[in-house]
Order: sequence, then C-alpha cells, then structure tokens
Amino acid sequence: MITTPFGLTAAQTNQVLEAAGRAPSLHNSQPWAFRLSPERIELYVDPMRMLPVSDPDGRETRLACGAALFNLRLALARHGVSTIATVSSESATGQVAVLEAGAGFGMTPDRANLERAIAHRRTNRQPFFDAEVPSGHRLTLSRAAEAEQTSLRMVTDPASLADLARWSHEAHRAQQLDPAWAAEWTSWTGRDHTFDGVPVSAAGPAPAPQDVWTLRDFGRPGRDERPAGRDFEERPLVAVLCTYSDSWRAQIQAGQAMERVLLQATSLGLAASFLSQLIEVEPVRNRVRDLLGGQVHPQAVLRIGFGGPVPNTPRRSVQDCVLQDLALLDPVPLA
Repeated sequence: MITTPFGLTAAQTNQVLEAAGRAPSLHNSQPWAFRLSPERIELYVDPMRMLPVSDPDGRETRLACGAALFNLRLALARHGVSTIATVSSESATGQVAVLEAGAGFGMTPDRANLERAIAHRRTNRQPFFDAEVPSGHRLTLSRAAEAEQTSLRMVTDPASLADLARWSHEAHRAQQLDPAWAAEWTSWTGRDHTFDGVPVSAAGPAPAPQDVWTLRDFGRPGRDERPAGRDFEERPLVAVLCTYSDSWRAQIQAGQAMERVLLQATSLGLAASFLSQLIEVEPVRNRVRDLLGGQVHPQAVLRIGFGGPVPNTPRRSVQDCVLQDLALLDPVPLA
C-alpha cells in the first residue's frame, strides 16, 4: 500500500500519479519518482533514468519532470486539492519540487480543459496534413506559454526555417557519428512489450531523401518503405519554447510550460512532436538562441500541425514510481 496524500483515497492517489506519469520525456525514459506523505508530495529525478549522452547536463530530464509536475497539479485540482509548489533550485538531492495543500493552483474552467487533455496527448511522429495552423490557435498556444512565465516563439520567416531545417540535419548527423550516442539510442528505441522507451508503433515512418526536416527514426532498420503520398509536410509550424534564464529552476518551469502548451494543442485538435536535436547539440542550440535574438534561452523546439490519431506509448506502473525509501533513489547532483 502506498501513502495517500491530502486525504485522497487510494484510487484517487493512483489516478493522480498516473496522470503525472503521462508527461512526455526524452525517449519515453520517464525520469521521475514521487515520495508521498499525508501532507505533501515530493517529486524527484530518478538518476537511473537519465540519458547521459543525449542529455549530458540534465536539461531534458528537468523538462520532463516539470511536465510531470504540471500534470500532477492538474490531476490534484481535479480532485479538489489546491496546491502550492515549491520548485527546487540546483538540488544535489535530485529533488524537483514539493507540493503542499494551499490556496494556490486550484481548478478553473481552463485547467479543467487541460486536465481532460492529459489522457489524449501524444507525441505524433507521423506526417501532418498540409493545413496551416490558424492564427487564433497560435495565439492561444503563445498565451499558454506566457501563463507559465515562458515564451513560445513561432518561427515563420522562410530563411529562418531553412536555417533550422539545415541545423537539424547537422545536429542529427553529429549525434549519429557518436558511438556512445548510438548505443544509448538503440537501448531506448524500437522497443515492444516494455513499460518505457519508444515502441515501434509510435516510431513514425522511416526517413526518406525528400524529407525537408530531419525527424528521428524510432523504428527498426529494414522496415518497409513508407506508402506513396505519406511524405512529411514541408512547412510545419515550428515553435521554440524559451525561458528568460537558463537556471535549473527555469528549466523545470519550462517543463511545466511545455506541458501546458502541449495540452492546449491537444485540446485544439493539434498534433505535436519534438525536434530535440536542435536543443541537445550545444553549438546548434547556441545558433538557435542567436536566431531568436540572443536574449532568451531555447528549451524545446516543437513541430505542430494537424495529424491523425497515433497510439499510446507505454508507461511505468505507479508503484514503480513511488519511493518508499529516499536512500533507494541514490540521487546524484544534476548541475
């Protein structure tokens, strides 16, 4: 039996933690752990689920944990628990945040809409339809980021888009040439019948020479060629989620904002996936920052559009994510 916080039932506690675990993470690694007590929930990084080659400074791990935190707060609000989150900063223990009951983050009609979207959000690696995202939808997504003290920069200039597309190719090639990166990639992708990693069913089609954008191949080599007429869109909506500093805390906040944007997109009927190599390769990330004027820090690059349905990806059990003993986590500094 796990401890039930805030007067919740065991079933409600399970629902809340399942919702938190639906957050996106690099290669579906799900790098979070929860410690429960009657008065609080503590969120930690699980260092055994970090990807040290793809994510050497822990940036994407912190984004994932921030996204889980946002889902957790929405799910608690659904059960009538308003919370105050204390976000950790540069923690040597791996603690991300502490949630306590208080007159803070409660349920509103907008948050109820976002909470309903948790179960339907997917990372869609399939080609999108050639339909432009309306300006009203773009404004709504931008406001979602602003509500979490971040900025969502839409890249619409053709020259800038061409730069990003070219840099995505360069970053992808640089990663593929690293044997350590390739080994880490292989260990987390092309999986089936597991509770983590990216299964073949969520992989998307294999790359083809005519693709303008480099989208990672999460499938297996030797798959059948994609059907005719299933090329990727040439001009997706590309949006860069940015923060005004690049601290540990800012990256956790970016994760909350990222999830709010993704849930807002889901509620609008939009699909989204990530162009993560533009963030993971530091020289390329610096170019993206310069492209945006040098005053903000890019934390995630999103490809957004209208797409068809895609299947769920697997998730760890709630019991596997709950800490009974903090010493079992074996936390490491995440500076």
